[in-house]
Order: sequence, then C-alpha cells, then structure tokens
Amino acid sequence: MKKRLLSVLLCSAMVAAMAVGCGGGSSDSGSSDEGGSDSGSSDVITIGFSQVGAESDWRTANSESMQDTFSEENGYNLIFDDAQQKQENQITAIRNFINQEVDYILLAPVTETGWDTVLQEAYDADIPVIIVDRMVEVSNDDLYTTWIGTDSLLEGRKAAEWLNAYATAKGWAPEDLHIVDIQGTIGSTAQIGRTQGLEEGVEKYGWDLLAQQTGEFTQAKGQEVMESLLKQYDNINVVYCENDNEAFGAIDAIEAAGKTVGTDIEAGEILVISFDTTNAGLTDVLNGKIVCDVECNPLHGPRAEALIQALENGEEVEKLNYVDEEIFAFDNTVESVTAVNSLDEEGEYAVTPITQEIIDGRAY
Repeated sequence: MKKRLLSVLLCSAMVAAMAVGCGGGSSDSGSSDEGGSDSGSSDVITIGFSQVGAESDWRTANSESMQDTFSEENGYNLIFDDAQQKQENQITAIRNFINQEVDYILLAPVTETGWDTVLQEAYDADIPVIIVDRMVEVSNDDLYTTWIGTDSLLEGRKAAEWLNAYATAKGWAPEDLHIVDIQGTIGSTAQIGRTQGLEEGVEKYGWDLLAQQTGEFTQAKGQEVMESLLKQYDNINVVYCENDNEAFGAIDAIEAAGKTVGTDIEAGEILVISFDTTNAGLTDVLNGKIVCDVECNPLHGPRAEALIQALENGEEVEKLNYVDEEIFAFDNTVESVTAVNSLDEEGEYAVTPITQEIIDGRAY
C-alpha cells in the first residue's frame, strides 16, 4: 500500500480546522442518538463512532470535534460510544453499529492489532470504516476505507532532533543526558511512533536512556510512574512524556519530590518534553515547565466529514491522510529541526517559541 500525503480533497477542511485550532462501552456516555439509524429522513447520514475513551485533554478535544461536526444541524445522526480504554468494548460497539445499519463507522482504536474479525463483519455488511487517530494493523487493508491522523513516528523524531539541537546549543555532552521515557498506552500508534523516535535518537546520539514505563496517557499514571522512577534513579535530568497529561503528572511528582523542572540541567533542573500541545500543555511551555511540546492535532471532525462527503459523491479517497503539525518550545534556542517522516521523506520543521497570543488563538 502506497502511503501518500493528505489529498487535495481535504485541503479546505484542514484549513478551516487549522484556522480555529492548529490519542462495548455504554452509548449513553455521549451519544447524540441512543436509538438506531432511523432518523426519520433519508437525507440524514448515520455515523457510529467508537472512541477510545476520555483519558486525556487531547481525547476530549477529539470527541468534541466529532460531536460538533456530526450534529443534527449538519445533517447527521451520531451514535457516540466511549470504550473506556477497552478494545472489547469497541468490538461490541462496532457490532452494534452493524446491527443498527449505520451508514459509516468511525473507529479510534485502542491498539493497532486485533481488528480483523470485526472489521471483516463491517466489510461484509458494506459499511465503510474510517480509522481515526491511531492506526490498525490488519491482514487485508481493504477492511477499512481510509485513515486520518498524525504521523507519530515523525512526532517522535521531531522531539529527538529538537533535544539533540538543544543539547548541542547548550554544550551538554550526550552521555550527560539521563532520560526516562513515560510511554503511552502500549501497542497504540502514538506510543509506538513516539517511543521509536526517542530510541532512534538514543542510538544515534549516545544518550543515556535509564528506563521506559507506560503512563497510559493519563495524568494519574504519569505521576505514579514518575514517583517510582525518582526513587530508582537520582540522576534523571530529561523526562520524555508521550502526551501532555503524563507530563502534568510527572511535573507534579518532580515538584513534590523537591526538585525543579526547567531548562538548566547543569543546575539540577529536570527538562520535560511532551506531545499534544493542548491549551494546558502550551501554558506549561510558556511557564517553562515543559520545554518542548510537539503538536498532535485532535480536530479531526471536519477532516472526517470531508472524507464522508467525498464517498457520498462516489469519489475515491486517499488511503492514508496525514495531518500537518507544529513544534512549540519555551524559547528560540532551536529554530528548526530536520526529520524523516513515515514516508521516508526528509523535511525541515520550524520550532515556534510559544506566546500567550498563540495559546489564546487555539481551539484546544
């Protein structure tokens, strides 16, 4: 399967989303319609959306984008299902969507594997499946129609290249960087890509990677993991958190231990790197608590709608649709980084020093 960048078809939707902004359960957890697909009008498009859960600020923004887009006012009947972080709940939800004869299924998968059987059932029912955010690994790519989301491997490589450039500018020796990695949900696309990006940096630049442990993309678990790591290692000076909520928890643990987060590791401060660029995350960047935050844009509602409208018109859509994303930092020490994306294409990516004006202009 040849991967290609976001098609021209989605450009208008992406521009609209970026202009305002820039990871079964019970259907009563946010469903726009608890009934079946009978909306009372043949013009209404019924969407079944299985969401991972509500583990992070990013996920909440992602859900809100979908709910705002696929509203009754816009001609949709959205059946929203919160899987509460459990794949078995998502499989049940998809089967319920099939039984309700929805027009389209949106799936934000917990993990990449384990989807062949239920997606085959959707395929046999002739219901297009759009994968959102995390990817799926299936034996036959025809089991889903299209995917839209972030390039998590590129995100990880951006963060690693930023750390190398920052350390070089500060005159820090590679072996003096003692890193702990608070990973996301193991097996999820974001975890796989961001972890790989860091590991490549460790191998390439010779950093000291002390430990890796999952924080499950939550603040509570991030804090718990950081508390444990601080007891095991007394030389941690870089914390690589695979989303903002883990970073919030890690920062709480660091400060509770009487240590300081910041940019001066030679003075004993601990440098925190994160992903997502939520409003709270970028506020921590502005305050110097997170030094670098790599964007993962959650506003997929308009992009998913553009794909559905194209399919409604009988048009072909790209199989993989990557979203363009930015890098934000506390200061201008690093102006840009060069990194290779998942398509093996090298690019230069600007690093934007954060300001309150930037934060105020964002939608999440």
